[in-house]
Amino acid sequence: MKVWSWCGIALGLCWMAGGSPALVLAQSNCEKLKELKLADTTITSAESVAAGPFKLPPGLVPSIDVPAFCRIRAEIKPTADSLIKMEVWMPAEGWNEKFEQVGSGGLAGSINQLSLAMALKRGFAAAGTDDGHEGTGTDGTWALGHPEKVKDFGYRAVHETSEKSKKVIAAFYQKPPSFAYFNGCSEGGREAMMAAQRYPEDFNGILAGAPALYWTELMAAFAWNAQALSDPASFINEPKRAAVETAALAACGRQNKVTDKFIKDPLQCHFDPAVLLCKEGDGDSCLTQKQVDALKKVYAGPKDSSGRQLSAGYEPGAEAEPGLPGISFQSYIFGPGPGATLDAIFSGSFYSNIVFEDAKWNVSQFNFDKDIATTEAKVGAILNASNPDLRAFRSRGGKLVVYHGWNDGSPPPLHSVDYYQRVTEKMGGVEKTREFYRLFMVPGMMHCGSGAGPNLFGNAMDLRPIADPEHDIFMALQKWVEKGAAPEHIVATKYVEDDRSKGKVMSRPVCAYPQQATWDGKGDLAEAGSWACEAAKQDRNRE
Repeated sequence: MKVWSWCGIALGLCWMAGGSPALVLAQSNCEKLKELKLADTTITSAESVAAGPFKLPPGLVPSIDVPAFCRIRAEIKPTADSLIKMEVWMPAEGWNEKFEQVGSGGLAGSINQLSLAMALKRGFAAAGTDDGHEGTGTDGTWALGHPEKVKDFGYRAVHETSEKSKKVIAAFYQKPPSFAYFNGCSEGGREAMMAAQRYPEDFNGILAGAPALYWTELMAAFAWNAQALSDPASFINEPKRAAVETAALAACGRQNKVTDKFIKDPLQCHFDPAVLLCKEGDGDSCLTQKQVDALKKVYAGPKDSSGRQLSAGYEPGAEAEPGLPGISFQSYIFGPGPGATLDAIFSGSFYSNIVFEDAKWNVSQFNFDKDIATTEAKVGAILNASNPDLRAFRSRGGKLVVYHGWNDGSPPPLHSVDYYQRVTEKMGGVEKTREFYRLFMVPGMMHCGSGAGPNLFGNAMDLRPIADPEHDIFMALQKWVEKGAAPEHIVATKYVEDDRSKGKVMSRPVCAYPQQATWDGKGDLAEAGSWACEAAKQDRNRE
């Protein structure tokens, strides 16, 4: 097979066919990029990395096999108080002439090297950033006394990284990328939406998973849940969570003549946890009144003392589902004990460091009447990616694809639904919006992946080899950008214990909202071909 690479002599231009000569020249040119001059930027290292296992920071996987690549590390300082670190990874051979920028997670603080490696393996030149600070992802202390770093985190770091990375790529290959994409989930999803709204020229295609786009509403929801479940008398242990999930599925697991171990359409679910109220003393199969009240608060979402809704709540059906910390519904909402939830940790870190700048502040102090306005005034315009005016992004041909699991325990799923509806109103209706923006709500999926429903489709948790545009949502986005073929559905797969080696449980189409997958009434329920996308009834009224 012919292998090609752009290369250069003293960053001049040459075209090489064949493997080894091009690789040698690419390696030589990589080191020369150390001298590349970029505004407000210092390239701290430029090194060629050999093909083989690449050790990753502690996380989902310890290492990953990568092709040979040029690794550029740089620091960007757009303000006196900024220190944005970025990395650019470029294949030494076989570049697909495209650029993929990857998103961060949590409160950021590190570069997502796993996603960089995945992009590299697909042939992309890839880049990522730490969003302007170092931290664990739940640590917000970097923001104390550093308002410019908050802006870097909010929007500036991703944009600066995009601009600088494209120049690095053009210098290495002696040509710019033909297409630029952004791919992120959670905080990375917020970054994706912010790019579409603030910097519509940065990317041709944007994939946003579980976007934390209503950031201040999300933190209010976290604080609300943390307060509701902080009392040991309100805390719901694991056996009780299993009872809750069983009851929720008994109420809503059968829809459209099909019974599943997940709720296909939460908008049609009217589950009341009061059905589990203990009648004869406490026990693992029932809930006390305080536990019922706490769970109702989680489902309903935060309100102020006048009853005004401050954020959407969360959907039932995944209360006991296993999953990784940061992915499972349980880790956000319930945690290992009272006050030990990710909701409490994230909201406590956010409000104490970024809003109130008081290290002694505790989430129990949050006041849902006065602190909402304080938060919005201080950081709403910086952190919220909630502007529905996407005319600039649409006018330059940009394409936006969003996916969100209906059982997400981090950004409430209805945040994505609400934003899509607001964009539809702003942009002239459903058909005009569908020209550039598709939303995929995934039944039974938790945060960015995992869950009882089909949950692998090229999303953030999908580490499978490349499939095809029908089974890979990122490939579907590329097909839309480059060939004009918009995705109507994506086929998602569920494996036994989410382990591909253990065999497939089922595959189902995930339909472009507001359509939903409907069984044809005769085919194999476990096969996507037995399902079709049809218009769904809209109904949301839990009260």
